[in-house]
Amino acid sequence: MTPASKIYVAGSGGMVGSAVLRRLHALGFTNTVTRSSSELDLTRQADVEAFFQTEKPDAVVMAAAKVGGIHANNTYPADFGYQNLAIASNTIHAAYQSGVSRFLFLGSSCIYPKLAPQPLREDCLLTSELEPTNEAYAIAKIAGLKLCEYYRQQYGVTYHSLMPTNLYGPGDNYHPDNSHLLPALIRRFHEAKEANAPEVTMWGTGTPLRELMHADDLADAVVFALQLQDPPSILNAGTGVEHSIRQIAELVAETVGYKGKIVNDLSKPDGTPRKLMDVSRLSEAGWTSKIPLEEGIKLTYPLFLEELNKGTLRAK
Repeated sequence: MTPASKIYVAGSGGMVGSAVLRRLHALGFTNTVTRSSSELDLTRQADVEAFFQTEKPDAVVMAAAKVGGIHANNTYPADFGYQNLAIASNTIHAAYQSGVSRFLFLGSSCIYPKLAPQPLREDCLLTSELEPTNEAYAIAKIAGLKLCEYYRQQYGVTYHSLMPTNLYGPGDNYHPDNSHLLPALIRRFHEAKEANAPEVTMWGTGTPLRELMHADDLADAVVFALQLQDPPSILNAGTGVEHSIRQIAELVAETVGYKGKIVNDLSKPDGTPRKLMDVSRLSEAGWTSKIPLEEGIKLTYPLFLEELNKGTLRAK
């Protein structure tokens, strides 16, 4: 990969894709190609094939996906399964057909078995059952990373995958029901502070452990992985540090300035009890996370307020 390489960043309007684009440009990789979802529907095979035949990028970063939290995954499993399967199969095959030699597919830590040994190693994939609350999304992502593996095996192309831990940062989705853990907490505590609410309710017991990574950290890892000469088929990307959901809620409350009580709704599911990534392979290759959670939350909350005040807050 050189600064002259033509790189298609799929999902560039989302939190991860926009972070990758910023990082590429900062490092001098300015020959980038993007399309919004309204310009190119990645679930339509003919449209995807036409795009690749026209643009013929040298490399692809696949950051496009239908994503959401426990509630959204539980409520819309068909949507999460179909759309992510279609995106993966269409883009990987069309990329190969058009001569793309480098394809980096972004998955998720939720692809690993629910009760896999912790921290999660890449080789524990498909060793036991998945977490039921996000099974459809996980199966679609597993199919994508396996397709990359199979195309590399059969055709010799460098198609590989990066499995990020839970992410947050600029441009996150703050929908009250469909967002991930950290943006949901930021919005909930901010609104409670504004309303002088005496308490904030959070799902489950608060005891499950989560690893959270700033999107700019992941973007740096993506660019690093793109430049590895012979990367492993799958690499975990994370911080290697975990916090309980209760601890994360308390950090958010402190950053937001909320002074009320935090109460648990024990009727709601906890999800996976623990989900810490083993990041030793990526660390041994030469990359480690640089943004601690406390710093990341302090960076993110002002951006939330800025987007909220401008009316540009993503909440869908």
